[in-house]
This record gives sequence, C-alpha cells and structure tokens, in this order.
Amino acid sequence: MYTLSNRLRLFSIILMVVGLIGLVIGFAQRPGSIEEVKQMMASHDAHGGGHGESDTKTYSGNTVHEKDDLEKDTHSGDAHYEHILHQLQNKPWASLYVAAFFFFMIALGVLAFYAIQFAAQAGWSPVLFRVMEAITAYLVPGGLILFVILALSGFHVNHLFIWADPEVVAHDKLIQGKVGWLNGTGFIIRAAIFLGGWLLYRHFAVKYSRKQDEDSEGNKWYKKSFKISAGFLVFFIYTESMMSWDWIMSFDPHWFSTLFGWYVFASLFVSGITTIALITIYLKSKGYMDFVNNSHIHDLAKFMFGISIFWTYLWFSQFMLIWYSNIPEEVTYFITRIEDYNLPFFGMLVMNFIFPLLVLMNSDFKRVNWFVVMAGIVILCGHYIDVYNMVMPATVGKSWFIGISEISAVLLFLGLFLFVVFRALTKAPLLAKGNPYIEESKHFHY
Repeated sequence: MYTLSNRLRLFSIILMVVGLIGLVIGFAQRPGSIEEVKQMMASHDAHGGGHGESDTKTYSGNTVHEKDDLEKDTHSGDAHYEHILHQLQNKPWASLYVAAFFFFMIALGVLAFYAIQFAAQAGWSPVLFRVMEAITAYLVPGGLILFVILALSGFHVNHLFIWADPEVVAHDKLIQGKVGWLNGTGFIIRAAIFLGGWLLYRHFAVKYSRKQDEDSEGNKWYKKSFKISAGFLVFFIYTESMMSWDWIMSFDPHWFSTLFGWYVFASLFVSGITTIALITIYLKSKGYMDFVNNSHIHDLAKFMFGISIFWTYLWFSQFMLIWYSNIPEEVTYFITRIEDYNLPFFGMLVMNFIFPLLVLMNSDFKRVNWFVVMAGIVILCGHYIDVYNMVMPATVGKSWFIGISEISAVLLFLGLFLFVVFRALTKAPLLAKGNPYIEESKHFHY
C-alpha cells in the first residue's frame, strides 16, 4: 500500500493556499473603472509601452478590427478604455479557467486511456491501472469546480463567453443564428450530461476493478469492466467533441473548425499519458511499484512520442488549410494569435513537437527515466500554453501578460491535483492483482 508522505501532503496544501491567496489578490487588483484603466495605461506608456496606430478590439472575445477607431473614441467617449476594462476584468477569470480546464483534461485523458486498455484487453498495462485510477479521482473535484465556472459563465456572471451576453447577441446576426445551441440553459445541461457520464463510468470502472481483486472464482467483474468501457468510449468520443465546441471553441463564436474536437482530444490524451509516466516514475523512485519495468516506461514514452506527432499533424492540418484558403472569417483566428501571441503560439509548437521529436525519437532514450521526465515536463508545459492560446486571445485580447493570476491559478490546481491523486493512491493496493492479465503485464518485455 502506498502511504502519502507528510512532506508531499504539506507541499500540496501550501501550493493550494498560496494559489488561492494569489487569485484573491488577482481579482482584487482588477480595475473597477475607466479612470483606473487610464492610469494603468499611462503608467505602462511611461515605461516604454503603448499601442500602435491601429488596435484590435476584443470585447469579451469578439474580435473586430478597428483601424482608426482610437481617434473616434477620443471624440465620442471612452469606448476604447471601456473595451480594455472588460479585458482586464476578464483576465483573472480566464486564468482560473485555463488552469481548471488543463488539469481536468489531464484526468479526462487518463480516463479515456484507461477505458481503451479494457476495451482492447491490453496485456501490457494492468500494472499501471492503480495509477490511472488515482489520476481519474481528480475528475470529481476538478469537474465540480469547472462546472461552477461554466455555470457562472453560462449565466453571464462573468464575461468569458460573449454569446451569453444578450446585449452582444442582439447586435450580432451570426451569433443570433447559433442561439439554438449557444444559450445558457443548453450550455449548462450539456455540461451536466458530459460530466455526469464521465464520472459515472469512472465510478463503476473503479468499483469493478476493486471487486475483481476480491473475486477468486472468475473474471465476472473484468467482463463487466470490458462492457462498460466499450460503451463509454462511444459516449466519450461524441461528448468530448461537443465539450470542445462548448468549453473552448465557443470563446470565438464567429470561428469554427471541423478538426477542433480531435485537436483537443490529442492534447488531453498526450497530457494524460505523460502524467501517468511521471507519477509512475516518481513512485518507483520512492521504492514502490517494483513490478513496473523499463518496458512499461518505454511503452508510455512511445505513446508520448506518437500522440505528440498526432497532435502536430492535427495542428498543421487545421492551421495550413485555413491559412491557405485565406477566408477572412476563418483566418482571423490565427492572425490574432500570430500577431498578439507570437511567442506562446510558436513556442508551444516547439515544446509539443520539436522537443519530444528530438528527445523521444531514439528507442533507448525512452527507457531512461530522467529523459522521459524531462520530456514529460516540457510536454505538459507546452499543452498548458496551448490551452492558454485557445482561451486568452478571445477573452483578454492584447491585454494579456503572465502575472499573479496565471501563476496563482496554476499553483492552486497543481496543489489540488497532487493532493487528490496521491491521496487516492492510498485507497487500494498499487497492484490490481485480480486482473486476468496481471501476470502477463508483470512479465511484459518489449
């Protein structure tokens, strides 16, 4: 049995407390009026900042190009400063959302990977099942927190989703054509269905796994796990796509991509597998899981490498087709990110593709733990930046910067993730001894 050390428990609690305090400060520092925005901009300009001759107006995510509007705003009022006010007020909310979604998607990716192992009747992976089950334990608190944020957004308590603002919808013909799908009530109901289905599968999958350990007569519970896993994967592939439309793509309601569901899936899948590898290596370093050998780590690293290439294929397909066609309402999505988020946009491509390609291509390197850990940390940071790139341009626009809100949100959810996952590891033996493939898995050699 795994025992959660006092040091790790204290570390995770400190992260949560520091993150929570930082977020409170971040929310408290939001400007409350146009006058405060003017003071902030004056201070910024005094230190060498400033805006160009043209600006890109992003009111809560709705991007409209305004070429000479600054001059008009000077005469007609404070529309420009009001627009920046909305962006800066969105910033801590967006930072909270990015971190909440990122850590939730890790657990969701692991849940999908776990179900695939049962549906495929995989023989190499059962020694890793307890790690997977522990990571998916985060779906419960992480899902509840994310649902609350989504509910607040769906009913326009914050301004993350512009389609939730009746005033914006009233003046936007395109969004008016999507109100059958993009409305607060349907948004919350769908979120409840997604989360309910995922959590329900996780509950029964873990329950059957524990019961299989106690069953000495046959594989009754394993067969049940196989059936519900196969059914869940059908449910998952539909709901994951719709989730990506609702929770990410609808930040930009004027833009859509038919590849987006797969793109988000690749990101959550590789992030989940990477986390399995990192936690397994950590446990082995502490003297646990001696039944996991280098071949298991090698296979996890193969998935990290392979899914990173798959993610890159989807990124390139989405980017190149839209860029080449050069349709204004499509290409504006990438223009905004290239012009205003140049470093994080191309930086995450290096972290999610170039780095894993160079580090994990060699088969021998996949068996070296510190190589896998190094690659895993870079991959996770890269996919956090990817989520950041998907959310921030539509909610914060040009007013983005890495500040106390972003750092605090990551610390808060990292602490919660570590506490929940490692506490869940203490609930059952680290070896799923009742699994019919456990001996094959223990002796797996690549």
